[in-house]
Amino acid sequence: MVQERTLPTFTAASAQITKEVGLRLYEDMVLGRVFEDKCAEMYYRGKMFGFVHLYNGQEAVSTGVIQAMRPGEDYVCSTYRDHVHALSAGVPASSVMAELFGKATGCSKGRGGSMHMFSAEHRLLGGYAFVAEGIPVAAGAAFQSKYRREVLKDESADQVTACFFGDGAANNGQFFETLNMAALWKLPILFVVENNKWAIGMAHDRATSQPEIYKKASVFNMVGVEVDGMDVLAVRAVAEEAVARARAGEGPTLIEALTYRFRGHSLADPDEMRSQAEKDFWFARDPIKKLANYLVEQNLASAEELKAIDRKITERIAEAVKFAESSPEPDSSELYRFVFAEDD
Repeated sequence: MVQERTLPTFTAASAQITKEVGLRLYEDMVLGRVFEDKCAEMYYRGKMFGFVHLYNGQEAVSTGVIQAMRPGEDYVCSTYRDHVHALSAGVPASSVMAELFGKATGCSKGRGGSMHMFSAEHRLLGGYAFVAEGIPVAAGAAFQSKYRREVLKDESADQVTACFFGDGAANNGQFFETLNMAALWKLPILFVVENNKWAIGMAHDRATSQPEIYKKASVFNMVGVEVDGMDVLAVRAVAEEAVARARAGEGPTLIEALTYRFRGHSLADPDEMRSQAEKDFWFARDPIKKLANYLVEQNLASAEELKAIDRKITERIAEAVKFAESSPEPDSSELYRFVFAEDD
């Protein structure tokens, strides 16, 4: 078992969330979890092909960050573990599921599959198969927001970009080069490191000379924050502060969320690298159960209300599967479409 870091403390009472917000956060995390569980089922039934990387366990990061932004207005840039980011950004579950089935009704019209979710309508800039590939893309989106506001004098251009990537990406050149430019230009961007301790099969502590990634922000004169990535309220609080700084023109933030994936690297991974003791340590910190307990304890929701949400989401995912199964395959006559930007 790799040495565990001491998790940052967070007082849930300081969040002061309303019932409406609490239920929205809960529903978004349950949506991600149930969707991914159904993906696993469909994959093993031969409905999906290629690599499929699930997000189970990390839901508090996606929900905490994206729900602290303006979904549909602000930009989200993902990784190859992108299904739940897409859902949090507002892409319908049916559209995401259809994409995983390779259908024409998918959010990438069946061309992207699991690792390349994209939706211009929802400001989802894509999932990326190569490690750290999305980091410079996200910086470009943040740059155009700043350029339109400051040079073109478009006061409505106050969008913020959230760029998600894993701990392995923090050792890549794109990470250092892009953070340097983002700091120099004070870009409105959140660099969100989802540190789940394992870059495929390599333990994070063995792969980097400075395991505390958030401290690397100091090199760029950038705000760096460490947060418990299994606590959605803690993530949301950190994200709200970072979004406010970005929108005010104060530049980027590097957020390191300490989290854990409950499944293997992909559905093709037998997950034999991690010890059972390590898995059990993190399974006990399930972010969905943590929020559910908090909402009930604070009288913000009853157990029955939460169960009702669970049932609603289960039905929604079942409908998404039916939609995907009944949707048409991309027509072979359109094989060369959507190669160039001018093609709608």
